[in-house]
Amino acid sequence: MSTIVHADAAPKAVGSYPHARRVGNLLFLSGVGPRKRDDDSVPGNVLDANGNLLSYDIEAQCRQVFANVRAVLEACGARWEDLVDVTVYLTNMEDDFAAYNRIYAEHFVEAQPCRTTLGITALPTPIAIELKCVAVLGQTA
Repeated sequence: MSTIVHADAAPKAVGSYPHARRVGNLLFLSGVGPRKRDDDSVPGNVLDANGNLLSYDIEAQCRQVFANVRAVLEACGARWEDLVDVTVYLTNMEDDFAAYNRIYAEHFVEAQPCRTTLGITALPTPIAIELKCVAVLGQTA
C-alpha cells in the first residue's frame, strides 16, 4: 500500500504527479525544482518580454530548491536527516557545478545522503536544477 502526498507549502506540480509517495517507510519525492510556491516564479531568472530566459542565478535556484525539498519532507512527516539518496540534475554542469556543490555542502553538513549529479540539456520549465530524493522514515542514526 502507498500514500500520495501533496505538500501545500511547496509549489504545485507542473504535471499530473504528487509531490511524494510513501511506500512503507520509504518516501519517494517527485522531481523538485526551484519555483516559488506563492507566484510560481523562479528565483534569479531574468526573462525577456516574451518569457524567454535571458539569464539565471544558480545560487538562488539552489537555495530555493533545497527549501522546496524541505517543505515536501515536512509535509510527509520527514526530516532533512531522513534523506538517503539525492539525484541532482543540472542544465549547465560546466558553469554551475562549483556553486551548486558549495551550497549543497552548506545544506548537508550532518545529513550525508548518497548523491548523483547529472548534466542534462533541459528541464520542462526554465530552471537550471532539479532534485529527485528518497528518504527513509523512522530511521535512527
